[in-house]
Amino acid sequence: MSKQARATQGVGTKGMPRRDRERLILEAAAEEFGAKGYARGSTAQVAARAGITKPMIYEYFGSKDSLYLTCLDQAGTRLVEAVASAQQGASDLSRAVRTLEAVFRALESRRHDWELVYDGTLPAEGPLPAAAAGYRRELNRMGAVGVAEFLNASTAVEPLDADLVTHLWYGTVSAAVAWWRHHPEQTADDMAARFERIVAVLCPDLWATPSPPTG
Repeated sequence: MSKQARATQGVGTKGMPRRDRERLILEAAAEEFGAKGYARGSTAQVAARAGITKPMIYEYFGSKDSLYLTCLDQAGTRLVEAVASAQQGASDLSRAVRTLEAVFRALESRRHDWELVYDGTLPAEGPLPAAAAGYRRELNRMGAVGVAEFLNASTAVEPLDADLVTHLWYGTVSAAVAWWRHHPEQTADDMAARFERIVAVLCPDLWATPSPPTG
């Protein structure tokens, strides 16, 4: 980087309140790490995205790990709260639809949040993988509870059925989010309506007439 570039870097945030600049850094970091993962994400690129100097990142967050952990905590908290909000109501297939809809809406403007929680490039040990695993466990726990409550309505299931269906549910959510990444033009409303239609076709005897999509 030239001396002139270094001199002008950060001009766009000059005079910005600390809280606003911190939010700007976190947004840039979430995009960088969400796109490239922890291992390949660069604090230099985060600084470039945010229009600040690289030393300012360390002034605010101390280290790359601390910056990543802050982004991860925000992303994980948003996803967990969104899924938890969808757990009220009937324990039938509508719960699955509500849950996926909540995930879509939480990710609509921050699709990189999913990549932060499910980042396969994190180190094997330390606070980062431990924090990510904690959020994944809570999301999985709510999914397992939902599956168990749904299957408990039927007496024609074997003990391992719930385990299999729980894994199928995890795969369904992950596949839906992955498909969405390849179709960025789709809105959260589009995705929710699409999933409702698919459930209605695959399970017509278990699914009441879907409500019309909002928006």
